[in-house]
Amino acid sequence: MPAVSKGDGMRGLAVFISDIRNCKSKEAEIKRINKELANIRSKFKGDKALDGYSKKKYVCKLLFIFLLGHDIDFGHMEAVNLLSSNKYTEKQIGYLFISVLVNSNSELIRLINNAIKNDLASRNPTFMCLALHCIANVGSREMGEAFAADIPRILVAGDSMDSVKQSAALCLLRLYKASPDLVPMGEWTARVVHLLNDQHMGVVTAAVSLITCLCKKNPDDFKTCISLAVSRLSRIVSSASTDLQDYTYYFVPAPWLSVKLLRLLQCYPPPEDAAVKGRLVECLETVLNKAQEPPKSKKVQHSNAKNAILFETISLIIHYDSEPNLLVRACNQLGQFLQHRETNLRYLALESMCTLASSEFSHEAVKTHIDTVINALKTERDVSVRQRAADLLYAMCDRSNAKQIVSEMLRYLETADYAIREEIVLKVAILAEKYAVDYSWYVDTILNLIRIAGDYVSEEVWYRVLQIVTNRDDVQGYAAKTVFEALQAPACHENMVKVGGYILGEFGNLIAGDPRSSPPVQFSLLHSKFHLCSVATRALLLSTYIKFINLFPETKATIQGVLRAGSQLRNADVELQQRAVEYLTLSSVASTDVLATVLEEMPPFPERESSILAKLKRKKGPGAASALDDGRRDPSSNDINGGVEPTPSTVSTPSPSADLLGLRAAPPPAAPPASAGAGNLLVDVFDGPAAQPSLGPTPEEAFLSELEPPAPESPMALLADPAPAADPGPEDIGPPIPEADELLNKFVCKNNGVLFENQLLQIGVKSEFRQNLGRMYLFYGNKTSVQFQNFSPTVVHPGDLQTQLAVQTKRVAAQVDGGAQVQQVLNIECLRDFLTPPLLSVRFRYGGAPQALTLKLPVTINKFFQPTEMAAQDFFQRWKQLSLPQQEAQKIFKANHPMDAEVTKAKLLGFGSALLDNVDPNPENFVGAGIIQTKALQVGCLLRLEPNAQAQMYRLTLRTSKESVSRHLCELLAQQF
Repeated sequence: MPAVSKGDGMRGLAVFISDIRNCKSKEAEIKRINKELANIRSKFKGDKALDGYSKKKYVCKLLFIFLLGHDIDFGHMEAVNLLSSNKYTEKQIGYLFISVLVNSNSELIRLINNAIKNDLASRNPTFMCLALHCIANVGSREMGEAFAADIPRILVAGDSMDSVKQSAALCLLRLYKASPDLVPMGEWTARVVHLLNDQHMGVVTAAVSLITCLCKKNPDDFKTCISLAVSRLSRIVSSASTDLQDYTYYFVPAPWLSVKLLRLLQCYPPPEDAAVKGRLVECLETVLNKAQEPPKSKKVQHSNAKNAILFETISLIIHYDSEPNLLVRACNQLGQFLQHRETNLRYLALESMCTLASSEFSHEAVKTHIDTVINALKTERDVSVRQRAADLLYAMCDRSNAKQIVSEMLRYLETADYAIREEIVLKVAILAEKYAVDYSWYVDTILNLIRIAGDYVSEEVWYRVLQIVTNRDDVQGYAAKTVFEALQAPACHENMVKVGGYILGEFGNLIAGDPRSSPPVQFSLLHSKFHLCSVATRALLLSTYIKFINLFPETKATIQGVLRAGSQLRNADVELQQRAVEYLTLSSVASTDVLATVLEEMPPFPERESSILAKLKRKKGPGAASALDDGRRDPSSNDINGGVEPTPSTVSTPSPSADLLGLRAAPPPAAPPASAGAGNLLVDVFDGPAAQPSLGPTPEEAFLSELEPPAPESPMALLADPAPAADPGPEDIGPPIPEADELLNKFVCKNNGVLFENQLLQIGVKSEFRQNLGRMYLFYGNKTSVQFQNFSPTVVHPGDLQTQLAVQTKRVAAQVDGGAQVQQVLNIECLRDFLTPPLLSVRFRYGGAPQALTLKLPVTINKFFQPTEMAAQDFFQRWKQLSLPQQEAQKIFKANHPMDAEVTKAKLLGFGSALLDNVDPNPENFVGAGIIQTKALQVGCLLRLEPNAQAQMYRLTLRTSKESVSRHLCELLAQQF
């Protein structure tokens, strides 16, 4: 690099920096900067031409001001002019300014590209390096397109200097990471690989970085690099520190290059050539041998460099997993680090041993360190090291040490950090299930887990224990006895109540013979916890009570009294109220045979992967999947439940008891088909239409079944298909009430709320939509003390809406008692885009007088929005494609509500579109994208909302692929602001 002459000191820049540093306040600094900017602007605009030194000085000042956090909007052309200078310092400042201040979309890119092209063709190595650095720093696609073909030629040219080759390799790496499709290696591949034999170590280091990145996408094209990498690694490892004096770091020869070569080799399987493989094994053994030698320096830099190579070597040994001797030696070496005084080394050793534990060759060697790892779990001060110790215990667990490891992890769980408790709970649950030799130990372990860390026991864990107990006849009695005893504790976690409620409801009869656990005692014990639990747990306990009526008829009167209590029948929560009403009716009306059929014992669950294991994979990330899945150590071992849980693909008709118990996360298995006689009997009892045979759920029903309703289906609904209410047609109903449009507007950006309310009736709405399907729940509340007669809510499709929107309704009871509430379920499918919502007609008699009410149902086209994330470049490209006049709808309007950015953002998200950040140049504007999903077609939609707080105005622009949708969405959204 050329020496900087004494005259290049730029005294004016030094004085300016000194003035800035001496400013006593922010205001003084801004004043000094503004004065300097005015001076620079006048110099640039003056008649007198500036020389290169002055331009360089002023450009440097602008760069310094920019780095202080101030915007610079001029001087770019002067910086570009510096690129044509023949002086190194002036050209360097020009490239520095461009690299920092010029963005990839600048209009000056073409001029900059011409200057770079000239420097690359100049054959001046200093200028070539500056140009390559600028390309890498800017890294725009336009620059990539301009120079992607030239840089490989410079890289492999025989007359290129070493410094230029280094810069070219790193520049090409940067362009490849930004735009892989712009770097076609093809003809250059072999020559780039040959750079591994270059005499200059800097060129080799840069080339290894480039090849490592390239071979991940095209491994076969770069396969020849294996032998060259092994050869170069062998020379480095076998050399003394004096042989590579210029590249020796604290007595360790070329540590960075060694690490890069080892990482490159991890991109491929073990070498097929016996000679190459033998040479590589020698290299790995040499590294392991050197790790045992006394250190040549006490400096931390020496040990860091040495250990970096060692850990990368161990990673390569683990990756190959084919050399038992090396794997065991690596394990022993890591074992020495487990008690090292350096925390980072202990962490890395535990992490590497987790991977070694999955190898059949080194698993036994890893198990020898179990006591050290348990001690680390108990005594380590750093939570991340304790977490790795827990991971290693999980990885080394097998049948021989499962009880020891599970008990230690349970003991540690009592004092574990809150950040890792849930993960340890999942691991204990998985290990207890996978390696249980008797089911009583498994049940005891899970119940102990709930007792110790109940708040961290997820639904997947207690669902799983219920599935396993249900599938194993020999553990059901023990499980019932154990949970009964656990529930007797004064302080009992809610998850324990859930497990106890389910197991006693299913298998409480197995312990009912003991006077200490008689049916009344079981009921009293469960009911004593009822008022302390959440709504979901109370709902499950109500299901247990109705099961008790089937299992223990002697408890029927007591339980009916509980269900009949005002606190249940008039409960504010619709879920509990509905269960209490339906269960009370079921127990009163149905015969013993009917009860036995409806409340039959849960059948065994079909097989599928454990949801606990799936949750742990999600928590640990995709990289941990193979280690978590590993079944190598015990090929004969089976999960005590077969490692399964129900799968939707095996479900046909839901079992009533499964739905009553509300286990939505694990869909229930198919119930055996009932005989025709039994089916007719049930229909007669409940006075419903005959059940129709089904060939399986349609795709729409499959989706809707995934939506979590506010209340489960009643037994009546499960036993007979609901008939849709008759659609009276628009001519049979009156016009919508005057405020119908205003009420509809309230629901454009939300799905839940009160749709209508007067002195007689309240109508609430709760809805969920996904793609072109939706489910809506309408709640009709009688606000009076007089019963509504002939209550009939129906949905009407005005005009052509029948062909655009399909709405299936379930009938509701014709009488609504005073103070009571009934629920109606609507299944909705969007067939085509529509402009008018369906109408809801509610008719009933109150005190003998007929009442009629017509509302607009809150179903608008934006409910079927699918949010779409996209980058700024994709957004603008799509925006230009939707440029036809009929595809755009725009509206400028006055704000009707206070202009709050957070409220606006919430409304746009509620409208259904995805909000895109860093797309609009004005950060005050909002940009969104989404797709309207209908059965017939999909309509892409882009929107832009520009608020003007000063004028209290908005400008809303929507572009979609369909004119009517653009206008309608624009009208809907404009009314929200």
